[in-house]
Amino acid sequence: MTSDGQDSFIHFQAKLEDAAYIELVVVVPTFRRPHHIVKTLKTIVSQRPDVPLATIVVENDAEGLAGAQAAKNFFSGHSFDCVVAVARRLGHAHACNAGLTAALDLFPNVRAVAFIYDDEVAAPEWLSGLMAVQEAHDADIVGGPQLPVFGHPREQKWKRHPVFAPPYNQNGPVPALYSAGNVLVTRRVLDGMPRPFLDPALNVVGIGDADFFDRCRAKGFSFAWAADAWVAESVPAHHTTASWTRARSLEKGAISALMEHQRDATFTGRLKSLRKSLRLLISSLPVGVSLWAETGLAAASLYPLHVAIGRLTARIGPADTRGRDDDKA
Repeated sequence: MTSDGQDSFIHFQAKLEDAAYIELVVVVPTFRRPHHIVKTLKTIVSQRPDVPLATIVVENDAEGLAGAQAAKNFFSGHSFDCVVAVARRLGHAHACNAGLTAALDLFPNVRAVAFIYDDEVAAPEWLSGLMAVQEAHDADIVGGPQLPVFGHPREQKWKRHPVFAPPYNQNGPVPALYSAGNVLVTRRVLDGMPRPFLDPALNVVGIGDADFFDRCRAKGFSFAWAADAWVAESVPAHHTTASWTRARSLEKGAISALMEHQRDATFTGRLKSLRKSLRLLISSLPVGVSLWAETGLAAASLYPLHVAIGRLTARIGPADTRGRDDDKA
């Protein structure tokens, strides 16, 4: 198999259906989470979509292979169409590209590819929910909520912070999506977008995702939201601190500005983006006070200010510089 050049290979494969029958593929990038990847896979094999399904786990630790081995051991005990691929090059973009290319290479009639991360578990009707919204609105890409799960009762307050809140709360068309952690991408998108799908130069979770979706929007592809097709994401303890949420808020602002600059790099475009950033900065005090009152969380009041500052500096901070890899040791 070729993927992302010659940068991936098949570690394990089990077939139940003829590959030509598979219409839906779930891709799970993984990096040094051998225990949690099994939890993720348990919720995938229990899915019952109306179309033939296969799962591709993409190991992004080509030296350790702990996730690949855990996935292989799990799949060996189930009758399920599955593949464990290994991306030789480290990084989120390479893992996602390897998964998408493997889906197209191995399952020629695939109609859609869904993504879930290895620190998430899926709702029982996750895939059916994504597909129902896609069909109802003829959307090209459908996203769903990534709901935070905290390890200690004292951390529950952070659920109210905007960095953990889904961008939408109702089913239907939406203007944009931002994360590949819970998304369904149709075949017409994969056929219509150039490869590599995610830009290897933007090899960070959040940035590469946002860039890909931004380029999809520029191509005219449509987006929708499936509010009931949730996944639950395990949140590490160090993400429940004021310093981390500050860094993440700055990063969100920076990503939004960088996408605007990429869309329109002219002086006029830069000026328009600057005006937007300044408006957000000016309004950050009243909006922040409103967020504090709404959430009861003092740290939430600083979110609009940090987003505005992030937009003005337009640099990616330390919150997720290595993508999700900083949590996976």
